[in-house]
Amino acid sequence: MKAVVWKNFSFLYRGEADDALHDINLAIEPGQFVAVVGASGAGKSTLSFTLNGLIPHFQKGRLTGTVTVFGKDVQQKKVNDMAQDVGLVFQDFESQLFSTNVKLEVAFGPENFELPWQEIDERVKAWLQNVGLEEFQDRDPSSLSGGQKQRLAIASVLALKPKLLSLDEPTTDLDPEGKDHIFRIAHQLKRETDMTIIMAEHETERIMGAADRVVVLDRGQIVMDGTPADVFSQTEQLRQWGIAPLQGVELLEEIGAPLPEQLTEEHLLEALDQAAPRIDEAQYKKLLDGDSAYVQSLGEPLVEVKELTHVYSGAPPGTPPAVDRVSLDIQKGDFVAVLGQNGSGKTTLVKHFNGLLKPTAGTVSFRKKTTEDTSIYELGQHIGYVFQNPDHQIFAETVFDEVAFGCRMQRLPEEELNVRVADALEAVSLSGYEERDPFSLTKGERQRVAVASVLSLKPEVLIFDEPTTGLDYRQQRSMMGLIQKLNEEGHTVIMVTHQMDIVAEYAKRVIVMKDGKLLLQGRTREVFAQEDVLKQAHLDVPFVTRWSNRLQKTLLSVAEAKRVFVKEA
Repeated sequence: MKAVVWKNFSFLYRGEADDALHDINLAIEPGQFVAVVGASGAGKSTLSFTLNGLIPHFQKGRLTGTVTVFGKDVQQKKVNDMAQDVGLVFQDFESQLFSTNVKLEVAFGPENFELPWQEIDERVKAWLQNVGLEEFQDRDPSSLSGGQKQRLAIASVLALKPKLLSLDEPTTDLDPEGKDHIFRIAHQLKRETDMTIIMAEHETERIMGAADRVVVLDRGQIVMDGTPADVFSQTEQLRQWGIAPLQGVELLEEIGAPLPEQLTEEHLLEALDQAAPRIDEAQYKKLLDGDSAYVQSLGEPLVEVKELTHVYSGAPPGTPPAVDRVSLDIQKGDFVAVLGQNGSGKTTLVKHFNGLLKPTAGTVSFRKKTTEDTSIYELGQHIGYVFQNPDHQIFAETVFDEVAFGCRMQRLPEEELNVRVADALEAVSLSGYEERDPFSLTKGERQRVAVASVLSLKPEVLIFDEPTTGLDYRQQRSMMGLIQKLNEEGHTVIMVTHQMDIVAEYAKRVIVMKDGKLLLQGRTREVFAQEDVLKQAHLDVPFVTRWSNRLQKTLLSVAEAKRVFVKEA
């Protein structure tokens, strides 16, 4: 019996013009680990919603064809009838958390199936340990970090021991070690339980080493179905589908070397070692000179942090500070990435810069004036903050009103307000969207609206909290191109992120946090050369950097590698 069969399946959401899925014919064997990849809007989430009956029982629309899961026709079953067969972790994982503490959240599903209390307790303990949350069992889920909430959602589903696990972009909010941990759990489940796993994911390098099979969706249709090596060897086609290519494959293609049969990191590194591309020393020196010139171009310190300590009110006695005696400066014109694992203090640190948080001890100053002596309103005119989830700061009925809100609070004349809104929307490529409902836009577009609402205030400093989370390859490049443009136009940029390849390619300086303390800071190339120290913060570096560090050179992107490779005659 097949685990899942989609036969001539199409689905059109109510009110939409185009099918979200069109003529899907796909069969998945029991025990397979299938990765589903594609750009945002390709149909990945819709495919997962068909597995347990959310489509068509909750998500309404026009459906043709059939979906069977372990022989059961999903259209003929209620969602709760499928719950023991299918476990689903949503992309919006916070929407499936509702209990008052972590332990109760994981216990909820088994309790509803009336399992013996002893077995429930064993399952709760086992899965909290598996996802690294055993120390948080009495915490309110709302008090957890985004990554911790994501792991809790996974544990609550796995506690039901489903035969099929569907994960919709399960690593979006996780640091590099957290991403690896989720893939290790998936491997363990496959090896020990023969569970069928369907994972929608953008992390192509991790998929390469994990999945048995990769299904590519583009605009609701299957455009490729094969082994990971079959799919990820198609570099140019992947870009057209909005999927990140493997850096190792790009490097081998650049030097004209053959691809190995398997495209895992180990095999790609071995193939590069055998090809032995030579690096032009003069071109590499130009990269280093460019780093130095950038530092020399920076202006005076805007944000000065001295011995900053922050302890959250209500924290139990003995709880370590979220930020512990941190000192650093942010200079005018800089582009800084703040890195660290989930819970390391990154967001707590940057929320002090615009006064959202006040120091427990130490000081934070903007232009020599401490934040404690400056109102949030005044700081907000100079330091803009774009939250990780744009929906947490968007509330107006039209894009125009959303972007104009801050200007109205400043009582700007209508003529100036109109000019600022127009300029901000043009900067984020949303001119013409003025009368659109922000919540009808894609997540990438909503993020741009959030950026525009901050830009309209003309701040000197822009803080972006995880600006690429949940975005596909094309959307990430678009968002980072916008942020880079803003930096080049004179804005000082501070970016909190887990995306190490994004940091390598765009950020000029790096601050690394670990357990609330400052572990490292410096130019990106200097910091990324210290892989062993970064590992202490549970961070890794992109493939091209890992490879080049072995040559005692530190390259930050495939584009840099192409610049420094010696071109053979």
